[in-house]
Amino acid sequence: MPKKMDTTEDDLGKALAGQLRDLGVRGILVQMAEQGQLLELRCEMPTCYCPKGRAHFDARGVVLSDWMPTEDHYPVLKSNGGQRVPWNIRLGHRRCNNADFAWRSRINALLKKNRSLVQIAEELSRKKVPRPHGTSTWTAKNVRKAFVS
Repeated sequence: MPKKMDTTEDDLGKALAGQLRDLGVRGILVQMAEQGQLLELRCEMPTCYCPKGRAHFDARGVVLSDWMPTEDHYPVLKSNGGQRVPWNIRLGHRRCNNADFAWRSRINALLKKNRSLVQIAEELSRKKVPRPHGTSTWTAKNVRKAFVS
């Protein structure tokens, strides 16, 4: 039987779930907040690009904003069979999620071709793939970090 949260945790979860609903979020992220599995309204991606910070989110609307909240399948990508379950979902901005997905997908495909991290870094650099924020070039180290983060 799941442990019942105390009133403070329950109130925090309800408040966070309400904030998510106000932003137009439904489903697993709201459920996670209500169950105390999402602790704050904050972009959980390894690299956040939002100029207003990790805690800022635009409401979902007719026009898709780079800064609207999205679900990220992590650690198992949806394309690799990752499920929409609490242990495999994190909150992120749409843009941050898309950038992370692009790196992980490309790196995963190259790893499946038995490329080394150095070879992958060279290929990403040659193809001018945008690098993680704060890095000047693709290296084996930041390839690994981008893939496992």
